[in-house]
Amino acid sequence: MLPYNSPASSEEVSGIFYENRTIMSISGVQEKFSLVLEKNKLRLAKAGECGDYLLKPIPTLGKNRHWMPANEHLTMQIAKQVFQIETAENGIVFFQNGEMAYLTKRFDRDETGLKRGKEDFAVLANRTPQTNGANYKYEGNYLELFQILQQYVPAYATEAAKLFKIILFNYLFSNGDAHLKKFSLIETSDGDFVLSPAYDLLNSQLHIAENDFALQGGLYPKAQYQGKLMNQFIHLGKLAQIPVKMVERLLAQMLTNSDLVERLIRSSFLDETGQKSYYQAYQGRLKRLKFT
Repeated sequence: MLPYNSPASSEEVSGIFYENRTIMSISGVQEKFSLVLEKNKLRLAKAGECGDYLLKPIPTLGKNRHWMPANEHLTMQIAKQVFQIETAENGIVFFQNGEMAYLTKRFDRDETGLKRGKEDFAVLANRTPQTNGANYKYEGNYLELFQILQQYVPAYATEAAKLFKIILFNYLFSNGDAHLKKFSLIETSDGDFVLSPAYDLLNSQLHIAENDFALQGGLYPKAQYQGKLMNQFIHLGKLAQIPVKMVERLLAQMLTNSDLVERLIRSSFLDETGQKSYYQAYQGRLKRLKFT
């Protein structure tokens, strides 16, 4: 567990740093606070200071809001531990009143603390509120992400497989808020770009109306849709120029490991009701992927 000099509660944090908050799109209510590691303790960043960590307390509004930190932590851990998806470092911390919060380390810093180049896919797709309206980050389809990746990433073959895996994971674990700003490219030490570690992974079905996909266009143009959901993912891989054997291997991996997923759910910070809801959502998506 990362060291943390905790305030009294999330309400205290919210009150002190209200002017610096940002809003998470899943519910419009989850706040993020920038933290700095100083003398082996984390403190809230001052105005104009660049933090190394982000803290997400339990929001003050929203459906099942008390599950959000545990939900995100669990989903990120499943991605990393079960499916070997590279994720942003993360953990759960507790306030003095026992209330939990989700903590994640920023990955756009190098070993010396200098900022690395990073651009999300909304920027790379030239979509902004001014040009595309309020729902700009939900426009398009996931095939467009591969087209952007091919344009900017020299190691496309390797990074395309990683992107495909994350999109598949988001479906399987009901992350219906995986919009354009939830995917990014990050600069390497050699000056080129690769897909960033996965971040903001959570089961959004527990908090908002269920959506199969965040992007309104789905996996790819609907005129090309064919057959079962499994076949649609296979076709996405084909359109993205990912070798068939690689796509089949990634699908096989996602359709197995149910025991490991269940074990992590049972050992998570979710309460018993939350664990049951999370597991049921996972089983429902797993069956849909296998049989529909």
